[in-house]
Amino acid sequence: MNYNKLSADPLALVLGILALVIGIAGCCCYGITAIIPLIMAIIGLVTANKSLRAFAENPEAYDPQSRSNVNTAKIINIIAIVMNGLIVLVSILAIAFYGTMISSAFLEGLNNPDYKVEDYYDEYESDSLEVWEDDDYIIEEESGIEQAEETEIDSLSN
Repeated sequence: MNYNKLSADPLALVLGILALVIGIAGCCCYGITAIIPLIMAIIGLVTANKSLRAFAENPEAYDPQSRSNVNTAKIINIIAIVMNGLIVLVSILAIAFYGTMISSAFLEGLNNPDYKVEDYYDEYESDSLEVWEDDDYIIEEESGIEQAEETEIDSLSN
């Protein structure tokens, strides 16, 4: 008997694998590139579901191995959607956190225009470091014993 392949047999599998690979590589880029594999995985899942519906309507017309491939592709695409969705969610949260921190620092500068970064460092330097002036140093004169030892050493060397 001559069986046909399902329409999503190679397409859904390729999209699912690419979505996983690009999604894992996208973790290194703060999740910015996770949107593209997320879209690819959604397309792969939709095509896999359409093909499985077509197989359910007429199972005699399609190869059972093709159905198995599309089922595998469906699972891979679901995994890719979950993984890339989490990556996108974490990247949105990170961008929101850093954006909040930057905007609060910017607003602090607008609310207090006299405040400078140098003032921040000057506050801590003046508290933690003592400034010594020339009058604070006490220079002791050599005692008589030390002078005698130096005289003895000088006479021996001559």
